[in-house]
Amino acid sequence: MTVPLTWLYVPGDRPHVVTKALASGADVVVIDLEDAVAPDRKEYARAATAERLAEEQPVPVHVRVNALDGPAAPADLRAVGALPGVSGLRLPKVTSPGQVTRIADRTPRPLYALLETALGVEHAYAIAAAHPSLRGVSLGESDLRADLGVREEAGLDWCRSRVVVAARAAGLAPPPQSVHPDTRDLEGLAASCARGRALGFLGRSAIHPRQLPIIERAYLPTQREIEEAETIVKAAAAEPGAQALPDGRFIDAAVVAAAQRTLSLGRRA
Repeated sequence: MTVPLTWLYVPGDRPHVVTKALASGADVVVIDLEDAVAPDRKEYARAATAERLAEEQPVPVHVRVNALDGPAAPADLRAVGALPGVSGLRLPKVTSPGQVTRIADRTPRPLYALLETALGVEHAYAIAAAHPSLRGVSLGESDLRADLGVREEAGLDWCRSRVVVAARAAGLAPPPQSVHPDTRDLEGLAASCARGRALGFLGRSAIHPRQLPIIERAYLPTQREIEEAETIVKAAAAEPGAQALPDGRFIDAAVVAAAQRTLSLGRRA
């Protein structure tokens, strides 16, 4: 199974854009019924999404439902929660594990929690470990930035590390980064992805197809990283257990596991 690196958001009330997104090369297409859809378009977006996802799709498709404490979320879940074309449901503004368990009881689909408030970040591990149906957690940085009053990029780094640690502690995949809102700032996107990778993220959400190759390139290992990983894996196979390589680097089981993950991503390239 290919490790997803790109998650492309598209508004649910624009079916022609959804069609383009499915052919964009994104690993996962996320049809948004929440922030990207105006209040007077919610019903149309829900109906259009349900019609599209009545059958299986060529790539995994997630649906971001409306806020769980609002009136639209129950209708969203009834409409799309069990459709063949839905690979996962993304739950916005999750603040407690109870929200996850209540949704898990109502749908057979995998769930992904978005932490977009200070309270959500504080409860990150409890949310990540709330239910076996929860397959991932990530940040919604636009709302989180507003909630915290953060102005500088570095002001969110503690929250970012918090969600990376919570996901790992709960046995989940590393979280993808939140979207880079300037779709034309590709240099800024690349730099931000490099920073995210250093913090432990894997992949990123996008809001325009032009962002996809930048994200993928940033998160794939370099040739040098692949070669170093191959050296580690070969050395471990020849002599199991902790050891020092000829260049002085010490390796153990954790280092070998990281090298194997690098090679897995390298095979994608």
